[in-house]
Amino acid sequence: MTSCFRSAAVRLSMPCVLAVTALLVSGPAEAREIIELRTGHTLTGEVLKETDREIYVDIGVDVVRVPTEQIRQRRDAENKSATPSLSGSTEDVFLTAELPVRSVKDLAARFGEGVVLVETPSGLGSGFIINSRGYCITNYHVVEQETRVSVTIFHRTEMGDFIRKRIEDVRILSLNPFFDLALLQLPKPEDFEFTPVYLAPSFELQEGDEAFAIGNPLGLERSVSQGIVSTRNRNFEGVVYIQTTAEINPGNSGGPLFNNRGEVVGVTNMKLIGGEGLGFAIPITYVKHFLRNRDAFAFDEKNPNTGYRYLNAPRRRDPASSP
Repeated sequence: MTSCFRSAAVRLSMPCVLAVTALLVSGPAEAREIIELRTGHTLTGEVLKETDREIYVDIGVDVVRVPTEQIRQRRDAENKSATPSLSGSTEDVFLTAELPVRSVKDLAARFGEGVVLVETPSGLGSGFIINSRGYCITNYHVVEQETRVSVTIFHRTEMGDFIRKRIEDVRILSLNPFFDLALLQLPKPEDFEFTPVYLAPSFELQEGDEAFAIGNPLGLERSVSQGIVSTRNRNFEGVVYIQTTAEINPGNSGGPLFNNRGEVVGVTNMKLIGGEGLGFAIPITYVKHFLRNRDAFAFDEKNPNTGYRYLNAPRRRDPASSP
């Protein structure tokens, strides 16, 4: 199992709430939520349906559709516990959230299902799912010069265990070699839904902040490493990186770097050779820019220069069948 090496380092958001013409009986009190909007108004009701762009809330006399970009916070009407607030726009392909601080143990259990193993004929890396349509972020160097990509998902069962599901025929959507980013799309399985992770709504890292990474270093699946942010703006070849003491190794490339809220703040992509605790990640600001401008970096599968692995090697001829 290998990863990629490069240079002196191992490269391992509708502005209104619309009513739906339906009349339903309100749900039980324990199933009701308080939804705080960015305008300062609140709704109390049962969430009947939820997507990455909107939720449908039964408020007792009607059902309303609330765009997720207008939600500041959601909490249970009974115990007031906060749940993630999502934001984004109709053209975005990712979710952001303002999450509460929790332990690495809790966050790894919650978001581990969103981290995947990315494999090509030349090696392996990591990645993470960013929406319910199967869009996945990884590093450019993980899929560089490749056209055959497969992804292994670690799906959580009802018993709480993880099972491996290998997905073939993964599409390459966009590539940005300058920021070392790639956007993939996984075919949607029939037996379960994708579990996306959330991107940090803003880049507010400070030196000393806690951080942790989940990935597949040297093929060791779903490994978690914890550390701090050493610096938020380390310059390499004109690009700014997050430097972290969280252990990053070949195979971690393309995986998420989380803050202590479980929000993705960067994409791990390299470490310095010969040093310990010198890992680096691409800041989430670059990732959002890449995703919002993904059409400019669209992968052209009909271009013969986009990859080199189109055909399998010919089978060795059986001497016994020679004329």
